[in-house]
Amino acid sequence: MEKRTFLKQMGLGVMAVGQSSNLLQARPLLPVQNNTQLKNWVWINPDHKETEAVLIERYKKYKAHGITGIFFEADDEKHFTIAKKQGLTTHRWIWTLNRGEESLLKAHPEWYAINRKGESCATNPPYVNYYRWLCPSRPEVRDYLEKAVKTELSKPYVDGIHLDYVRYCDVILAVNLWQVYGIKQNQELPEYDFCYCDVCQAKFKELKGIDIRTLENPDQNLSWRKFRYDNVTRLVNHLAQTAASFKKPITAAVFPTPEVAKRIVRQDWVNWNLSAICPMIYHKFYKEDVSWIGDAVEEGVKALHGKFPLYAGLYLPDFDNNDEIVQGIKLALKNGAAGISLFGNVNDDVLKALVKGTSKV
Repeated sequence: MEKRTFLKQMGLGVMAVGQSSNLLQARPLLPVQNNTQLKNWVWINPDHKETEAVLIERYKKYKAHGITGIFFEADDEKHFTIAKKQGLTTHRWIWTLNRGEESLLKAHPEWYAINRKGESCATNPPYVNYYRWLCPSRPEVRDYLEKAVKTELSKPYVDGIHLDYVRYCDVILAVNLWQVYGIKQNQELPEYDFCYCDVCQAKFKELKGIDIRTLENPDQNLSWRKFRYDNVTRLVNHLAQTAASFKKPITAAVFPTPEVAKRIVRQDWVNWNLSAICPMIYHKFYKEDVSWIGDAVEEGVKALHGKFPLYAGLYLPDFDNNDEIVQGIKLALKNGAAGISLFGNVNDDVLKALVKGTSKV
């Protein structure tokens, strides 16, 4: 997947053997979840060539080590069915507003978001070639995505839907990525600030009476910011109604905290009507240490006020050793996470770390 290539380019660390420091902070923590109620997830891009025997062994092992569900990035009835037989929940993981399929680009280039310079990401994708963002203001986009969600949820082996890239393009990248692209983003640069298409401008003018094109610093207009937060929120809540019509849950992978998500990708995920949320608390992306996982979970849990569960998303290459993974898991659970979501190579050592991290203190 291009996404995985993108992540590898960051050079954010690999699993290694060594000693970890004591990262548990001496501060009040939220009660640890009962480990019999925890739900732990794995993000997977299924390999269609793998045999049934291999899959049975893997998913049985996942279940035995505390994994309760899988987010599958592609459809594969064999994977889904075998996982379900081992007692795992199966959700179809879909790219939402980042849609670069060639057929859509050719048929509807007008659906794609336009930056403050007037460039469309249909023809001028920012950062990487696969960053092709649809505009959430457009009802045609909402209908297109609703159809995609319905298609997946109509399959009997799909237990739920998992949304990814349900946001605007990163107006500011995570700080550790600046060196990757040679960009210093101390402000919102116009080439990464979306969306300024005619539909967005007209809807904002109708709502607020403001022509966004006449403002000297539109990126600093608070109403314009909220307009974009609300565009994504309306889309998510519409898709949540779609999932509810199938009586199936809907979850989403989001940026690590409510503040970070709003500031750099216009995600106001606290106001989404989901079944659960999976913040991607990838600490090294933000040049933070493992202790920040606890801080991020605490912020998210407090902001949600119990609206739905939060599963802490951990990026395995960010950890220097398995002891750090255990520490990260414990920090997340002690700060109120209802479980963990793992992205990376979930090998036997990682599964052992999951068991150790989720055991009662």
